[in-house]
Amino acid sequence: MDRSENRTWMREELLQLLAVAGTLAGLSITAVALLHTVDRVTATTTATIADDMLVLSALFFLLCTYAIFIALRTRQPRVARVLERVADTLFLVALTGMVAAGFVMVYTLF
Repeated sequence: MDRSENRTWMREELLQLLAVAGTLAGLSITAVALLHTVDRVTATTTATIADDMLVLSALFFLLCTYAIFIALRTRQPRVARVLERVADTLFLVALTGMVAAGFVMVYTLF
């Protein structure tokens, strides 16, 4: 794969990851709002833990979108590669936190 194909592939990957990260950030924020509504009714501690985990996930997804945006706008390929790795890491951490929050919520139901 030559450099132009590599740049095109990286750009396409970043654009897809940008859309998914933005959507999951919104989903995390929506889940936090729903948990606040449920928490007022039930007042459970596990809902607060899941709430905190989702807030952190939303934060990491938003940081991921910023890293992707900067990587797409930079003209320096080396900086773009570093930001791509940062965005991938942030996305993985945020997704792991979101899945863990889901397990906590399911545990709360049982």
